[in-house]
Amino acid sequence: MRERPLHKSVLRLAGRALSALFLTEGRCPACGRVAESAGEAGEGEAGASGLCRACRMLDEQRGAVDCGAPCPGCGEYPSAPQAQPMLCGRCRAKPRPWGRVLVHGPYDAELRDMILAYKFEHRLDLGRRLMEYALEAFERGVAAFPEVAACQGIVPVPLHTRRLLSRGFNQSRELARLLSARHGLPIWQNALTRVRRTVPQVELAREAREENIRGAFAADERILSGRSVLLVDDIMTTGSTLEECARAMLAAGALRVDVLVLARA
Repeated sequence: MRERPLHKSVLRLAGRALSALFLTEGRCPACGRVAESAGEAGEGEAGASGLCRACRMLDEQRGAVDCGAPCPGCGEYPSAPQAQPMLCGRCRAKPRPWGRVLVHGPYDAELRDMILAYKFEHRLDLGRRLMEYALEAFERGVAAFPEVAACQGIVPVPLHTRRLLSRGFNQSRELARLLSARHGLPIWQNALTRVRRTVPQVELAREAREENIRGAFAADERILSGRSVLLVDDIMTTGSTLEECARAMLAAGALRVDVLVLARA
């Protein structure tokens, strides 16, 4: 007896189930949800980003919120938004060991969740979007501070070997990849090494962080001497880690150090 063909709707449902099971559908790089079809995604820059509709809306809302210009010395956002970047009172009284700090945004809401998921939940699909944020921060920073464009290479804040093996990647280096490609800046990952394992800064009170990180980095004079560099990290809280890195590189002969971070806590 000849078998009756399966109904088309059953086949369609089965295909969708298999597609979801094997993750063959496109997924939003921010939240991981299955993205809309090309027709639903829309045209232009928003559709090309690969973000789902909900995350595009969040992105637009975040761009519309005026956080003001952060302090170019420490990256901290003012309590009252200011149109032009101005040094805060602390940075005027005690300048940091770098030139300028470039920041993508405050460490909260969606940006915080994306960074944490990327680092600790192996959400590597978020990497491209975070790289784009780093690139945007650099290009905005160069527009405001043309002297930053003189940087000759990128130095990611290094991880200790044990932490690198545990995590599988250095998020600071990964964040710099798109910026490096777009602006032809080499990534000098060996210019700075972590020579001492430290307690994670997030586990320490603010006053203990400077002592914890002291002497943890060594800089290579052969790479850095006579050069201007861009130091890249994901999050800046007190700035103790970045200060220690900058001092080590300046002691090794770097002409200038500027800093780029995704988020300022």
